[in-house]
Amino acid sequence: MADAAIDPRELLPPDEPVHLLDPDGTYHEDPEHPIDLDDAGLRELYRLMLVTRKVDREAINLQRQGQLGVYASCMGQEAAQVGSAYALGEEDWIFPSYRELGAALVRQCDAAGLLHLYRGTWLSDHDPYKHHFALMSIPIGTQALHATGFAMGARLDGNPIVTMTYYGDGGTSEGDPHEAMTFAGVMKSPVIFFVQNNQYAISVPLDKQTAAPTLAHKAVGYGLPGRRCDGNDVLATYAVTRKAVERARSGEGPTFIEALTYRMEAHTTSDDPSRYRTQTELDEAAKTDPIVRMRNFLQQRDLYDAELEQAVEDQAKEVASYVRAGIYDAPHGDPMELFEHVYVDPTGHFEGQREQLRAELDAAQEG
Repeated sequence: MADAAIDPRELLPPDEPVHLLDPDGTYHEDPEHPIDLDDAGLRELYRLMLVTRKVDREAINLQRQGQLGVYASCMGQEAAQVGSAYALGEEDWIFPSYRELGAALVRQCDAAGLLHLYRGTWLSDHDPYKHHFALMSIPIGTQALHATGFAMGARLDGNPIVTMTYYGDGGTSEGDPHEAMTFAGVMKSPVIFFVQNNQYAISVPLDKQTAAPTLAHKAVGYGLPGRRCDGNDVLATYAVTRKAVERARSGEGPTFIEALTYRMEAHTTSDDPSRYRTQTELDEAAKTDPIVRMRNFLQQRDLYDAELEQAVEDQAKEVASYVRAGIYDAPHGDPMELFEHVYVDPTGHFEGQREQLRAELDAAQEG
């Protein structure tokens, strides 16, 4: 039975997404979305976004040089990822898709280790329990179920953590997020569904994906409040996510956030975006670059100078060099290791597959 206390009007998203920073850095104070960050925190948001972009570019270069099989860039989405992840508590969990490099760096995951996923040498080489950052997920939307189940379990255990899952606008067309939001709404699970609306599901534009007024309007059908923010505005993204975190932690349940952003690179390095979008469109998107916007804001607050820029640039280059050193010609491990982390008590069929692969590897080595 539906909760009679829910007023559907309170679940509807605002007419306009929450917006705090103009492209020129002008800040618009919003009492409903205060920023509880000191000067160091503001600079840290900028640092994280810039490092994310440098590592992202290095990953593209590595793929072009044959060191990665494929790579999914997050260029243009740095504010959406960094701002939202930064709003979580240290003990909260993130369940990413395959594009959340920025969120991973907020969690201090090893950048080179993450790229092993795209090289095929390991499945995201980091400890999820150390960083509270789950393995990156290639299937579209499946991580939404993981985040919801983890949040449900935490609530039953009396653990006051919040989980957040990321997926794109294309993910809202998949069945797994639908199931996840249904369960989360019914169980009032402390989970945030953070959708980066980067305008395209590979080559399919948003207006070919849904007839809903906005993606956030879909939340009403699950009993979730739908919220929207300017995803190229790191402060707006942080503030909106922060409110959702507080709501979830206080027992009020899940929130759906639509962050309006733009994918400035291709869907992946195997995609040719020139077939479905124009240079004019890209030029317009560049005017709302989230990193430039935050830099302009810091300059207006006298929080940015040449010394800060040099320090951040140097660190970004250092991380990018570290990534290159860790990935370039990185060896592949023993294929048999695939069988070491599947079952506690292997089945006979599973053992048969193991022996089949071992025989094939031995035959290849003898040949």
